[in-house]
This record gives sequence, structure tokens and C-alpha cells, in this order.
Amino acid sequence: MLIIVGAVIVFASTLGGFMLAGGHPAVLLHVSEFVVILGIAGGVLVIATPLHVIMEIIHKTKEALAGKTAGKKDFFEMLKLLYEIFMIGRRNGLIALEEHVMNPKASAVFQKYPSVLGNHERLEFLCNGLKPVIDGKIKPDQLEELMSSELKAKENELAHPVHAMQMVGDSLPAIGIVAAVLGIINTMGAISEGPEAVGEKVAAALTGTLLGIFIAYGFVNPLAGRITSNNASELQVLRCIMQAVAGFAKGLAPLTAVEIARRTLDHSVQPGGEELETALKGLTGK
Repeated sequence: MLIIVGAVIVFASTLGGFMLAGGHPAVLLHVSEFVVILGIAGGVLVIATPLHVIMEIIHKTKEALAGKTAGKKDFFEMLKLLYEIFMIGRRNGLIALEEHVMNPKASAVFQKYPSVLGNHERLEFLCNGLKPVIDGKIKPDQLEELMSSELKAKENELAHPVHAMQMVGDSLPAIGIVAAVLGIINTMGAISEGPEAVGEKVAAALTGTLLGIFIAYGFVNPLAGRITSNNASELQVLRCIMQAVAGFAKGLAPLTAVEIARRTLDHSVQPGGEELETALKGLTGK
């Protein structure tokens, strides 16, 4: 929603200032300039970017427009799930976790937390972290390094769409110049038509430069920034999982492992300590 509000502000400020100066918005509507600029920008993206990254750009853009990002409620649910899982392992032995981790969709515990169960990346990262603990194939001190490596790979993967969008955003002003030069070439061929025709074509050419800069710094680069922010939020969820699972694997009590994870969170999404502890103890009746 905020993205739409921001876009309205950008448009209103630009057109409003232009009209206050005596301009008419209709003179900015040159379809040929839009075709050149958006077409070249799209071609640059296709040339420089693999298909799966392009699909990820579309997916991340939809998420950004929908305002989907991890909030306080998501972290609260994640911490509660981690606590329940850890308590099962502590009370019934690590082998008791196998049925939940190997088939989380059928787990009564996981089904209580749809924000985790419905998010493939969070679910996979959690289960991948718990499997070595259950199997006993890795030392507790090595688990955090393993999960950290997976987290780093995920961070690099999430950065690909942002880099592609920033590349297009940085190219757009130059693409606008290309459109302007094409317009000037067209103008040179119309000098014999008189000053009015020449002035109209020069205005169209200058519109190309304007559009390139306007689209780059008004929309593409800010959208890339929003996606970066959303990615950071998702990585914070995964980092929270890593800290809790690593702490539990080292023998920390479930409540302590969850508390360590809670303290790694930003204050904007961090549940209160007493609030969380009360909720966790209510899960086990203690």
C-alpha cells in the first residue's frame, strides 16, 4: 500500500509542479518515447538476466506491491513453534522430532503455525537445520557454521533480482538520452516543416531524457530498495531460526535458545520478553 502512496506522490509532485509552471501534461505523452525507453530497458534486462531471475523479479515485485513482509506476528509464531519443537526434543528425545521434521505438513505442531507452514523457504531452512540434530551426523558446534553457509547462499540468491533491477535503473537515464538523440535526428529531418513542427519534435525528444531519469529514480531504483528491505526482513527470520536451532543443539534449554533468537531481532518486530515467556509457558502449561 505504501508503494502505491509513494507512486502517487511522485506523479502528483512531478505533474503538479509542471502544471504550476504553466505546462500541459498532454505534451509529455509521446508514445514513441515510451516505446523506445521501455523497450530498450526490457531488452537490456533480457540480455543481462537469466530467466529464473526475471521470474523472481516479477515475484518479488508482486510481494512488494502487496506489502508482504515478515512482521511481529510472524516472528512471534516462529518463536512459539521453535519452543514447541525444542520441548518435544527435550522431553521425548530427539528421535521424537523425526515425524515432525520429515513431514511437517502432516505435523500437528507445524499446522498450528500457518505463517511458517505456508512459507517454503522458512519451513525448508528450519527442517534442514533440525535434520542433522536428529541424525546426530554433525557436532553441535558445526551446525551453526553449516546453517550460516546456507544462509549466506540464500542471501546471495535474494540479491540477484535486486542487482538486475539496479542495473536497469542505472541504465535508464542513458536510454533516455538514446531516445532524445533519436528525437533530434527526427527533428533535423523536419526543419523544412517550420518552427512549430520543429518545436514539437524537440519537445518530444527532451521528453525521452525526462522519462529515462523519471522512471529510473522515481520507480525502478526505489522499488529495488524496497525489495532489498523485504529480503533483509526474510533473512532476519532465517537468522532467528539459525540462532535458536544452534543454541538448542548445543544443549541450551528451549526457553533460553528461543530467548537468544528473540534478542537478535530488530525492535520493530521483536516480541516483548515477558510477553513471549508468558505465551511459551502457556503452551506447556507451566
